[in-house]
Amino acid sequence: MTRIKLISLFLIVTFFSQAEIKLPAIFSDNMLMQQNTQVNIWGKADANKIVIISATWTENPVKTTADKNGNWKTSIQTPKTDGKPQSITISDGKRLTLNNLLLGELWLCSGQSNMEMPMKGFKNQPVENSNMDILRSTNPDIRIFTVKRNSTIEAQNDVTGNWDEAKPETVKEFSATGYYFGRLLNEMLHVPVGLVLSAWGGSSVEAWMTEDMLRAFPQVKIPKGKADIKEENRTPTTLYQAMMNPIVGLTIKGVIWYQGETNYDRAESYTDMFTTMINGWRKNWAQKDTIPFYYCQIAPFDYSIFVKEGQTVINSAYLREAQSKVEQTVPKTAMAVLLDAGLERGIHPGKKQVAGERLALLALSKTYDVKSVTGQSPCFKEITVQNDTVIVSFDQSPMWIASKTFESKLFKVAGEDKVFYPAKAWIVRSKMYVKSDEVKKPVAVRYAFENYVEGDLFSTEGLPVSSFRSDNW
Repeated sequence: MTRIKLISLFLIVTFFSQAEIKLPAIFSDNMLMQQNTQVNIWGKADANKIVIISATWTENPVKTTADKNGNWKTSIQTPKTDGKPQSITISDGKRLTLNNLLLGELWLCSGQSNMEMPMKGFKNQPVENSNMDILRSTNPDIRIFTVKRNSTIEAQNDVTGNWDEAKPETVKEFSATGYYFGRLLNEMLHVPVGLVLSAWGGSSVEAWMTEDMLRAFPQVKIPKGKADIKEENRTPTTLYQAMMNPIVGLTIKGVIWYQGETNYDRAESYTDMFTTMINGWRKNWAQKDTIPFYYCQIAPFDYSIFVKEGQTVINSAYLREAQSKVEQTVPKTAMAVLLDAGLERGIHPGKKQVAGERLALLALSKTYDVKSVTGQSPCFKEITVQNDTVIVSFDQSPMWIASKTFESKLFKVAGEDKVFYPAKAWIVRSKMYVKSDEVKKPVAVRYAFENYVEGDLFSTEGLPVSSFRSDNW
């Protein structure tokens, strides 16, 4: 072989042996980064090379060094957004530039099908008013990213997906709950908003947890190999490994969550599991402050549709109750009640604007400290009994409670025999008075404690009261 050919071969080998700067899919053109904080960024470069990150919003580049495998991770300070497009260049001798970036408020959207349900709806299952909202959705200040479905035993390092600006062709495929949440934030805060969707219809909460999070629940079978993945969306740990682990550490403002339907028959463990999941995510994210976590209470639905002849119908009100306990005990969490936004014969109600905007109300009032609005519904506090009448008190109701008729048709009372009877219920100032001619000595009360109901009790601000019970039978 001639000397010239040897030199040419050496140059070719050298060229291909050098790794180019590579970033996970979540870092790409059109993305939105969290404003006014230290933003994490990571990727691959040549082994042991110095990596320089330069951004258009700062004159001071950030330097870090790739390890022997070429992996690197660092952070860069972002300012308060001015709404203008920005760019970032990462270089280890070779340059990679991300263009059309925005700084703003970045939220993670996760859960099962009612979070995943796109603006275009599912077949035979529409999202209310979506056609006109899709038509009017063009807004370069809203950026969206959908993590493609994936289920694995092994922890993954990347996801499949891409950042897009909001416009009809992209919004129609994006989460309706997430979009309505982001649209209201953008409208009220006057800053760009980014939404990362990582959700899978029919998924269980166990699938979004790690093996370490599930150690406290010995009844959960942890998969050991691919053969153990019987259901891709319901096998414990698999969705976390494939769809969450690759984006853990992404600097976000908070999380919105809509899940629970798949766990409706395991309500007894849901409060602890959901609490453990939230705390586990926060620990793994390792952000300086506790990540706000706002979630939807599952909407009413007739679960008897799922029950075969001879089987017992499970009351999903127990799951709604399990969800309601979390906001009472876990800091920086709050629940959007959807008791007036269900669908009797469909588990995917079309009122996704209601769901998304109630989550946004929680974020606006609690995270962004927008004054004079509230996002939380009144919640049951206690009962007292006066002769044959139960008096119900509420928390989170500074403006008291309301209904269209000053009455509710969804209350039941029981005596010591634990048999519940329909009751007359009426509002007196801040309390409900509940009475049944069938129960002379009441000891317990329940409100809307059924699979499917249409809530008729609200805060004065129009937010529905959750189903509740005073007993623990």
